[in-house]
Amino acid sequence: MSKYKYSQVKAMLAIARGSFKSSLRSPSTVIFSIGFPLVFILAFAFLGSGSGPRINIAIHTQADTTSEVYRALKTAPGIRIKNEHGELLSEDLEKGRITAIVNIQRTGKENPAYIIHLTTSSAVNPASVEVLQSYLNAEADALNKTYFPHAEAVVNVSDDIEKLPGRTYRTIDFILPGQLGFSLLSAGIFGVAFLFFNLRQQLVLKRFFATPISRTFIILGEALSRVVFQLLAAIVIIIIGVVFFKFTLVHGWITFIEIMILSFISLIVFMGCGFIVSGLSKSESTIPPFANIFTLPQFLLAGTFFPIENFPKWLQPLCNILPLTHFNNAMRNISFEGASLLSCWPDIANLLIWGVIVYAIAIKVFKWE
Repeated sequence: MSKYKYSQVKAMLAIARGSFKSSLRSPSTVIFSIGFPLVFILAFAFLGSGSGPRINIAIHTQADTTSEVYRALKTAPGIRIKNEHGELLSEDLEKGRITAIVNIQRTGKENPAYIIHLTTSSAVNPASVEVLQSYLNAEADALNKTYFPHAEAVVNVSDDIEKLPGRTYRTIDFILPGQLGFSLLSAGIFGVAFLFFNLRQQLVLKRFFATPISRTFIILGEALSRVVFQLLAAIVIIIIGVVFFKFTLVHGWITFIEIMILSFISLIVFMGCGFIVSGLSKSESTIPPFANIFTLPQFLLAGTFFPIENFPKWLQPLCNILPLTHFNNAMRNISFEGASLLSCWPDIANLLIWGVIVYAIAIKVFKWE
């Protein structure tokens, strides 16, 4: 009888090491984890300096809110007025959460009777400012024709825009978090689903059962290899973003570590979806359809490629439920706005709630044979 006690931990690490090596040798795994996200990052980074207009505005405290100009602005399509004041308003402008502060002033003259001044910051996407100016000019023209048809321009939009200092908002600051989420979700669902299905089909799990290692440590070993591989892929994506595209990490290493913790939590949740797909699939050909039920809506609706504000209002509540939305929101808040993990607790709490739901289902449907 051997005097050495069998080590479940060593067996788990051996499984993790073997699975990690197989991941490195798998072209499809590398392409889904690093290749596709980098292609999208490159494509969107070279399209322009913005991620798409985000037209959130605030009204200056001294603005004339009794005029037709203000009433027209409130009903203008594509513009959302946020009711904030003081330090919170200044912080939102500095961090690019709002496009501009709009000040509607009477001039005391007949021509023009009203003039609209804008205050923005360098953190705001320049495309959003241009779109806002176009909206305001169109509204001014409509008001002039409706209420002052026989007068010259009574409502003017000032071309002199006050620009406050702030962090420069680049395309990469919107795109990279979305593509990192794309990578984590793809790996968590497709990677885990194909892995455990193939382990069952090739009778590898049965061979594992012939050893003293427990089923829990089998899963932990395979999961550990996926987590390590995907976090390494996340590091590569972030380094490329920082070095070549000046991706913003506000607090440097602290921000980087917080992003890694957030990525770890999210990957664990997404892997639960992979276990569900693996359990539900009867053949290898059914894995992609089942996986796409989880992934496709999130790729399209979770703010991965475009801001959620660009979608119709009736669709936005659905967008804000998705787990990838919460990852993207928290990631952007941490990297660009300098938020801490604790301050992102609503998004993290939603991810954890999804995790509880997903793993409760995974336990019911997961199959060993």
